[in-house]
Amino acid sequence: MQRKFNHSDRVLTSTFKHIIKRNFKHTIKRNFKHAIATCAALMSGTFGIVAANAEDGRSHSQSGIASVYSTESGHSTASGQHLNPGALTAAHRSLPFGTKVRVTNQRNGHSVVVTINDRGPFVRGRIIDVTPAGARALGFSGLAPVSLLVGG
Repeated sequence: MQRKFNHSDRVLTSTFKHIIKRNFKHTIKRNFKHAIATCAALMSGTFGIVAANAEDGRSHSQSGIASVYSTESGHSTASGQHLNPGALTAAHRSLPFGTKVRVTNQRNGHSVVVTINDRGPFVRGRIIDVTPAGARALGFSGLAPVSLLVGG
């Protein structure tokens, strides 16, 4: 008897295809750390849970440390877009590209909605890298404790 696919299976299947087609080839060539982080997230199942929640419209939250995106690392992002320090974009290890995330600075309560267009941060304890424009909107420079709300 064959197992029927449910909605979560379709979301995960399309997400895997997206990673393989758009990102994985470039990632292995340009950013080996991203390839390792993506594979680890896929194997642990955390990627699927976050991706399914983001695409199903259900909200998902995380808390941790945010950092300001370095503009010295190059001119393009893992999604293939041009790196724009003035845009409200961010890097996350496992959320699909194009996902809108509300980032709230827990020190001052400022929040901003950013779009995920890159991979990172690859530093233990950090959950998101925001562009300099995003950091200004959140009222910090360097590092700050934040909470993320995906799909909210």
